[in-house]
Amino acid sequence: MSVVTVQTTPFEGQKPGTSGLRKRVKVFSQQHYTENFVQAILSAIPTGAQGSTLVVGGDGRYFSKPAIQSIIRLAAGNGVAKLIIGQDGILSTPAVSHLIRKYKATGGILLTASHNPGGPDNDFGIKYNMENGGPAPESVTDRIFESTKTIREYRIVEGPEVDLSKIGSTSFGQLQIDIVDQVKDYVAYLATIFDFDLIKNFLHSSDFSVRFDALHGVTGPYGRALFVDAFGLPESSIQNCVPSEDFGGGHPDPNLTYAKSLVDAVEGENISFGAASDGDGDRNMIIGKGAFVNPSDSVAIIADWAQKAIPYFKGGIKGLARSMPTSGAIDRVAKKNGYECFEVPTGWKFFGNLMDAGRLSICGEESFGTGSDHIREKDGLWAVVAWLSIMAAANAEKAGTTVQDVLLQHYRTYGRNFFSRYDYEEVDSQGASDMVAHLRSQFTSADFVGTKLGQFEVAESGDFSYTDPIDGSVSKNQGLYATFKDGSRIIFRLSGTGSAGATIRLYVEKYSNDPSEFGADAQVGLKPLIDEALKISKLKEFTGRDKPTVITSKV
Repeated sequence: MSVVTVQTTPFEGQKPGTSGLRKRVKVFSQQHYTENFVQAILSAIPTGAQGSTLVVGGDGRYFSKPAIQSIIRLAAGNGVAKLIIGQDGILSTPAVSHLIRKYKATGGILLTASHNPGGPDNDFGIKYNMENGGPAPESVTDRIFESTKTIREYRIVEGPEVDLSKIGSTSFGQLQIDIVDQVKDYVAYLATIFDFDLIKNFLHSSDFSVRFDALHGVTGPYGRALFVDAFGLPESSIQNCVPSEDFGGGHPDPNLTYAKSLVDAVEGENISFGAASDGDGDRNMIIGKGAFVNPSDSVAIIADWAQKAIPYFKGGIKGLARSMPTSGAIDRVAKKNGYECFEVPTGWKFFGNLMDAGRLSICGEESFGTGSDHIREKDGLWAVVAWLSIMAAANAEKAGTTVQDVLLQHYRTYGRNFFSRYDYEEVDSQGASDMVAHLRSQFTSADFVGTKLGQFEVAESGDFSYTDPIDGSVSKNQGLYATFKDGSRIIFRLSGTGSAGATIRLYVEKYSNDPSEFGADAQVGLKPLIDEALKISKLKEFTGRDKPTVITSKV
């Protein structure tokens, strides 16, 4: 089996974003397209592809298996020593991060478009993770992009397809391939972080009921291993747990819109605790009967209970962090407990530097991403088990405590940061860019401070910039924000996680320490702020959209 050099030409637009390269399947399936991008990744590995060990896996979406066969041929052609591949090509994003760290791999290639729909007419994605298990920093993704613009050839080894269904070791030329269990290592690791016996005893000694929804994504087998096998719950505790190439025709995004069947089940069947995860397993949603846990509140509550409820944190909390658009709820936990707290741009790689430096334990993003320094990716199932640990601890203190009770207890201690996000998906790219330019001209103007948007007086505004305290790197233009004198905020960002058009995200936040408001519907309290944000942005005029695709918020 000898190396073959294949001539090619560059494709435009192969610029990886915060979560790699995401395009429609029809784009990736063009001749040479996937091979060009994977070759660019291999060429950009800081220590070189020669002799490296890479973990490969993904969410099992359509086009994953042919892409993995291409990766195998390219890895062999570039002198990679070993590939560790999930059985059937399936590994959750958190599991990939754990395997990279456990086996001290050079890095990993993940095949996922996360929470985006799958299938022949939908999305596919590829991203590279570093030796710490986290997403590649801009210095590496920039090198990948530069390589895609100049590539003229890639190197492969021809050979028969590798059987991805059989666990064990095989070889492909000089390349060693280890096909590993999708679930075993990851679930065993979670068992060292949490007290599984405590959770199991709580679930079996109370009438606290659970329903987990994998949305036909990668976490189906993991959910079964946890809820049915480890915790001994009945089959009725899980739903949609068979991975599907098109996610059962659904949208694997764990929010109130796309996980409606779970929301309806929790309310209709009086289920105590509901949770969902996304396509690749790094996001989560937590709900209870009559309660939605806003992701911004979720990470704050986990941080507040961590030392009391989760054995992994018994030794202390190193620090807390959130992405800039995430509400300030976690800041209040940090201040009360004397923890260092960081505000970073959107993108998990920014948390990784802080974790590697020993300054961060727990962090989260308002986009349903929550995690800790146990790995270097956000981790949906970790967050779900963290919440089960909290519910077990809360019920040990007072039997019958509900998810809503935990929320209200937190608000009584810290006040409530009302928060909502409006997503406008697949908006015309030019219209979105024009709207952002319009906003930037106002938000970055010195004259904007002191002006009033309705009842809200601008105290500070700009385009968020971040200087990494660990490596000194600077990330600019990370989101246009306006903070008002009463502490309220509005933020606009163009998201890089879509595969077509543009996604505009509007974030609104208001703080209250009035107990009479703690149980209120966030949309009611935030409506005046939302109205002003839509008015100043002229979103409808620029995009033609009069309503968002998804709203993140509920009582």
